[in-house]
Amino acid sequence: MACSCSAPEPKSPAPGFRRALWIALWVNLAMFLVEGTASLTSGSVSLMADAIDFFGDSANYILSLTVLSMGMLWRGRAAMVKGITMTVFGLVVWARAVWVVQAGITPEPLTMGTVGLLALAANVSVAVMLFRFREGDSDMRSVWLCSRNDAISNVAVMVAALGVFGTGSAWPDLFVAAIMGTLAVTAGVSVVRHARSDIAGAKAATMELTPGVSSPQSR
Repeated sequence: MACSCSAPEPKSPAPGFRRALWIALWVNLAMFLVEGTASLTSGSVSLMADAIDFFGDSANYILSLTVLSMGMLWRGRAAMVKGITMTVFGLVVWARAVWVVQAGITPEPLTMGTVGLLALAANVSVAVMLFRFREGDSDMRSVWLCSRNDAISNVAVMVAALGVFGTGSAWPDLFVAAIMGTLAVTAGVSVVRHARSDIAGAKAATMELTPGVSSPQSR
């Protein structure tokens, strides 16, 4: 840890943020197990994508809890990892959708709709709980974006289930999976940009407060 007595004082997390993260963590882990099982039985790409997203969010919440009391530099680095993870997740979903097109698999719509509704209730609850933290640092913003994207994705999964039921085709499921992948990529890029700004600001503040080290602006 590159911390010293001359480093800027870590910014305290917003009141209630740690407790909200713990609640969100357990909700996401539970839904990963439920939705992961349902995706295997139904053959739905969008459910599988959402299940992987639940697992990724759980890992991100653990990461956020780990760095919550650290300085902005480490919190920015954690957000950077999460942003890259979100982007990779989106790319994996796109690849999975292409594979299913080639395999010609049609998912089971009833399971998709039922589990999608359960996941929506879970994610809306978490998103509402985290809404007041959305304008914090890059780490807080990444947590909010994950929850927001999850709620949108669950609505899309249920729409896909209706589409599969009405058409008997896998294309509605694949279309929704592609949208979910796009949301993950765009949100990931946004978090990475915010994290880079936080990291640069933290490094500049550290150099200004460290004797004998000049800031880049003064050179």
